[in-house]
Amino acid sequence: MQQREPSASESYFWPSIWAIGLHVLVFALLFVSFAMTPELPPSKPIVQATLYQLKSKSQATTQTNQKIAGEAKKTASRQTEVEQLEQKKVEQEAVKAAEQKKADAAQKAEEAREAAEAKKAEAAAEAAEAKKAAEAKKAEEAKKAAEKQQADIAKKKAEEEKKKAEEEAKKEAAEEAKKQAAEDAKKKAAEEAKKKAAEDAKKKAVAEEAKKKAAEEAKKKAAADAQKKKAQEAARKAAEDKKAQALAELLSDTTERQQALADEQGDQVAGDFDDLIRMRAAEGWARPPSARKGMTVVLQINMLPDGTITSVSVARSSGDGPYDSSAVAAVKNIGRLTEMQGMKPSDFNQYRSFKMTFTPEDLAL
Repeated sequence: MQQREPSASESYFWPSIWAIGLHVLVFALLFVSFAMTPELPPSKPIVQATLYQLKSKSQATTQTNQKIAGEAKKTASRQTEVEQLEQKKVEQEAVKAAEQKKADAAQKAEEAREAAEAKKAEAAAEAAEAKKAAEAKKAEEAKKAAEKQQADIAKKKAEEEKKKAEEEAKKEAAEEAKKQAAEDAKKKAAEEAKKKAAEDAKKKAVAEEAKKKAAEEAKKKAAADAQKKKAQEAARKAAEDKKAQALAELLSDTTERQQALADEQGDQVAGDFDDLIRMRAAEGWARPPSARKGMTVVLQINMLPDGTITSVSVARSSGDGPYDSSAVAAVKNIGRLTEMQGMKPSDFNQYRSFKMTFTPEDLAL
């Protein structure tokens, strides 16, 4: 069986359908992408434009095109219906896609809202937890601060009590020390008073003994002075008698005898003056308590021709200062020996500066 060749109208039918479908698909895609796009214009002008293009392709196919146009006109109503159905379907799908997109967007918004709320709730929970932790930390710090404050107060109180106890103990110790010091001072004062009384009694006894001894010494000295004075008077009278006798003999003898007698008389006079100085010194001597037998002091004496004693010093000490000083004072107290006046210069020269030895026995004649 031989196949029938398609007619010219059939040859352009399916390309037209495919072209229309392609345009519909493009518009559908645009509609899906833009949910709010306006309604598409009728597709009829598109078909007419397509047919016009087909007609203008070839002058040679004019007749064929006329046939196609006839066929197209016949099927125009049917094509329009198909296009309208397709358009409606596309619109429905576009609406459905828009609604789906809207639903998806709403779902995403809901999910975003829920996520935001969850995040917000989580943040709130974290904030609440942080706040709770901060409050707990603050409470713990406040507790520690309060405990530290209480501990500081207790420590300060303990220190104050300790200080007070130490001060009380120190005060008691000071009072005890003061009391003990007073007792010691009282005891010491009593001991010192007792000791002083004993010393005073001893001193009084010594003073009474010294007074008694001094009275005895004074009595003894007075008796000795009287005896001494009597002896001195007798010696003086004997010396005067001897001097008168010597003078008489001198006047009656030769010159040589007179000179010998003068020399002898000078020696005797010198010895007499030594005794005279000792006697005068003994008269003014104040016996010191330390003076005792066996002491010897040598004095250096300077004298003028008229018998005035100009100076007295210690040439050799006895070893006892008070006794030496008493001997010096006794000789100085003589002042002047009037008996020296009229002495020959040759006899006086030995008394111008001379040394004499004194003992307590010499001064207590």
